[in-house]
Amino acid sequence: MENEVGRRIKDWPVEERPREKLLGRGAQALSDAELLALILRTGDAGSRTSALDHARQLLATFDGLRGLSAAGVSEICRLRGIGPAKAAEIQAVFEIARRFSDARMRPGDRFTSSADVYHAFHERLRDHKREVFYTLLLDSKNRLIREIPISEGSLTASIVHPREVFAPVIRESASAVLFVHNHPSGDPTPSREDLDITKRLKEVGELVGVRVLDHIVVGSGRYVSLADRGLL
Repeated sequence: MENEVGRRIKDWPVEERPREKLLGRGAQALSDAELLALILRTGDAGSRTSALDHARQLLATFDGLRGLSAAGVSEICRLRGIGPAKAAEIQAVFEIARRFSDARMRPGDRFTSSADVYHAFHERLRDHKREVFYTLLLDSKNRLIREIPISEGSLTASIVHPREVFAPVIRESASAVLFVHNHPSGDPTPSREDLDITKRLKEVGELVGVRVLDHIVVGSGRYVSLADRGLL
């Protein structure tokens, strides 16, 4: 493996090698590229690039760790020297990170604010490339019964149909519901379709005696609650 100035990582001073640097100074002392290089472990002899070279190229190609975390295996493999095995390792690391930071609501947890729901869904939804719509079923004390994935794709009346939304609500004898979906653009501003679908679902909820508490749109690092904005 060769790096800047044509040197292999194993030829660097010991204290500057990523693994030894981590062991001696702690993980916080490493750059994003150095941490990623430890995951990749090896470079590519054919292109005379090191694991650190690959890490830097990946971060540059995908505009940092956040972009890399959302990349698919085929996209990652476009970089010379990165095959399916390394791409899978990269995706596994990001999935572990997502699960570690996952603060999802558990059955029995009580819904008290839109912020609770945002924190429960943000990490799961912020990097999705398509819109994903969930219904949360609540009991008479606003405690979570279960969450139901309804659809994946652009939100339209044909995809988010009241029949699909309320069938599990009635089956589980839920007293209230709230809806959550993401905007892949990162901007959680509700669209006209979001407002129309929410209005339609609320009307159906009133007909079947189920309270519609909120519809929360998740973006990148922020969200919009239709109830908080008086749009519900």
